[in-house]
Amino acid sequence: MQLLIHVENLVKRYSRRTILGSREVVSALNDVSFSVAPGRTLALVGESGSGKSTLAQCLAGLERPTSGRIWFEGRDIVALGENQLRAVRPQTQLVFQDPASSLSPRFTALQILMEPLTVQARVGRREARERALTMMERVGLSRDLADRRTAEFSGGQRQRLAIARALSLAPKLLIVDEALSALDCSVQAQIANLLQELQSSFALTSVFITHDMAMAAHLGDEIAVMDRGRIVEQGSPEEVLRSPEHEAARRLVAATLGSSVTPRAL
Repeated sequence: MQLLIHVENLVKRYSRRTILGSREVVSALNDVSFSVAPGRTLALVGESGSGKSTLAQCLAGLERPTSGRIWFEGRDIVALGENQLRAVRPQTQLVFQDPASSLSPRFTALQILMEPLTVQARVGRREARERALTMMERVGLSRDLADRRTAEFSGGQRQRLAIARALSLAPKLLIVDEALSALDCSVQAQIANLLQELQSSFALTSVFITHDMAMAAHLGDEIAVMDRGRIVEQGSPEEVLRSPEHEAARRLVAATLGSSVTPRAL
């Protein structure tokens, strides 16, 4: 079976100015390698600053890595020019932690969902409207909400809308970047169950990014633990939860004590 994503020795460095005016180089990613097979979910887990979101930006083609390769369906997207990359980007969609930052408050829910369809899918307005309304229903939003602006939605509803927008172009890879962390526990559970349901019905391949080991174990087929820009441990949810080896993995597992941890395969 061909891998959908194969990341090879990925490095991302930034140059930034210090408070004294000199410049320093910061390594956000350092020799990161992993693969994701079609229809599977890789849960990337790490504390704040571990490099998870930088990796998401590189996977989505929004950041250029300093070195390394990202093979998408056997094609190295790092080597693509901007015009070629623009054609590939719709196949990978990101769902962010704060949907308010990615959903225009001036648009209605229907306008937000129709926009990528008319721009990228190049379908007529009537077809785009019907697809948008159908997608709202798929994520648990009533069609009656179509003409409401995003400011009128709750946090959970906005996240459902962001997921619907991400899926509207039928991407091959969905990256969910800390999209549950700002929600309260009951809404987190609802959105997590929605993601599982959508993955099954759409045969999605996903990278689920979180600092919550319990949620990673619940949603991931495999877990990769990041620390200081590296993947320091990788395995099935059962392996990582029961016998974490790296200190960063042990800290994350310890933080789940007292939580209900249900690995997908258990």
